[in-house]
Amino acid sequence: MVRPLFLPVQPSTGGYCLRLFSSWLVSQKSSPFRPPSAHSDNHHPPLNKDSPIEMSGDDNESPQRQHTVSPYEEALDALSSLITKKTRADKSNKGDQFDLMFDYLKVLELDGQISQMKVIHVAGTKGKGSTCTFTESILRNCGFHTGLFTSPHLIDVRERFRLDGIDISEEKFLAYFWWCWDRLKEKTNDGVPMPTYFRFLALLAFKIFSAEQVDVAILEVGLGGEFDATNVVQAPIVCGISSLGYDHMEILGHTLGEIAGKKAGIFKHGVPAFTVSQPDEAMTVLKEKASELDVPLQIVTPLDISLLNGLELGLVGEHQYINAGLAIALCRTWLQKTGRLEGMYLDQPSSLPEQFVRGLTTASLQGRAQIITDPCVSSGDLVYYFDGAHSPESMEVCARWFCLAIKDNVQRQNSLDEKPQNAVTREYSTPILLFNCMSVRDPQLLFPRLIKVCSHHGVHFQKALFVPNMSLYNKVGTHGLPSTEPQVDLSWQLTLQKVWDSLIHGDKGRTFTGMDDRSPSSIHEERKYNTEKHATICESSSVFPSLPLAIRWLRDSVRQNQSIRFQVLVTGSLHLVGDVMRLIKR
Repeated sequence: MVRPLFLPVQPSTGGYCLRLFSSWLVSQKSSPFRPPSAHSDNHHPPLNKDSPIEMSGDDNESPQRQHTVSPYEEALDALSSLITKKTRADKSNKGDQFDLMFDYLKVLELDGQISQMKVIHVAGTKGKGSTCTFTESILRNCGFHTGLFTSPHLIDVRERFRLDGIDISEEKFLAYFWWCWDRLKEKTNDGVPMPTYFRFLALLAFKIFSAEQVDVAILEVGLGGEFDATNVVQAPIVCGISSLGYDHMEILGHTLGEIAGKKAGIFKHGVPAFTVSQPDEAMTVLKEKASELDVPLQIVTPLDISLLNGLELGLVGEHQYINAGLAIALCRTWLQKTGRLEGMYLDQPSSLPEQFVRGLTTASLQGRAQIITDPCVSSGDLVYYFDGAHSPESMEVCARWFCLAIKDNVQRQNSLDEKPQNAVTREYSTPILLFNCMSVRDPQLLFPRLIKVCSHHGVHFQKALFVPNMSLYNKVGTHGLPSTEPQVDLSWQLTLQKVWDSLIHGDKGRTFTGMDDRSPSSIHEERKYNTEKHATICESSSVFPSLPLAIRWLRDSVRQNQSIRFQVLVTGSLHLVGDVMRLIKR
């Protein structure tokens, strides 16, 4: 029998939470949240097209800088102009004019340079970002000059371009950005239009890595594989396919076989490839595609924890041992194929080189199984658990991590409970869900996985909060965030709420908020709609018109009710994760 991790919430607690929410909402009508702007003021230096930037350290400000938009914001505005779709999954990934990528490479004089890059190319549904992060960390700890291109970014677009494990500097970003932008603007026309958003970012990555003369370029596929912008690389050193599942089905197909076929599009003739254990349907297709191209495809096993010599992986979660195993295989092959084995002892199955262990245990990746305590709540009783899970399979993994993480957190807090006699004792540790996802995803597939796993571990959400993303689909950068609370379409959030409520209250009549004595009618009787704030409130869930309003409610609730501690799982979208991080860190 699995015991609940938390004391059951008393019947009055839920009603109190609802009354607190209602009265708080009324009090906020006269004080809308207006987030401050966050600007940067760096200039971009002249750039030699073949060499890395030499940093001058000159901070003198030009007289022409007397305006409100900084050079960095100007670049982000230009980048935003390339976003042409209202959905983040740009359907150009279906292959529309993919060959234009080769024209762009010629315009930027990168076609020859890209063929010289020592590339590790990774596709997959789950874990490809983590695999790339482990891979980069291992090779950096082996002493190599690394370049890592990943997506999406959480807060700043520069996160996508890492040199030696560090986000590219604003100064370098601006220099390389305008170098690419100006040449493409000059040479493109109706027949060869400006590249779309992600394609430009991939081209920019190639320029950065070429000019910075990295030893290895690790490229994470953005979406799919076959028609992804990164797939202009024709001769990678090694390829990897992480765990496959259902995601972006409107583009990649509705079966695992179809999805696997698109991911295997990164296979190149005779280039070694690795994958992890996959569902039979997916594995069959991967093997077929590999056979067609004479690709030596190998299946790797998860990392044996004993090889870490008592240390822990830098990325948290049991699933990370799968990704670590894939990263080790990619690194070994890259070292062998490039002749960089000096000082490496890779033929000992019972041990890993010290550099590998150090790379695996020091790797870091924002927004994946990450825990942050809200700095604006002095008591430390508002804790966010971030994971960008957005597929059914990753939602299960996220749920398991969350349950174990909050159990550790509660035990750690209890061990610190030797406080002064007049200190406040937190009686309840309350799980809260803060959620949004793209409208192309099916909440009927996501929510049941989350609820089932959490319930199995004795974790039941007191309340689910549904919010629209704060970042705009057609704007890049914090200055693109709305400074006020505009009239937003909450129809998708209301749909999420309806699905959530039907699952919570439809599970044999049980509510997961701990209020087992309440009837379904009493749970719904206080549902109401506030027309001024556009907030839909009910016992087990709420829809907020903006993320800042939801964060403010969480903070005020903890401050006003000194007997609770909120454990907030933020999931469903990496964009939501980034928005929350941006809000609580500033």
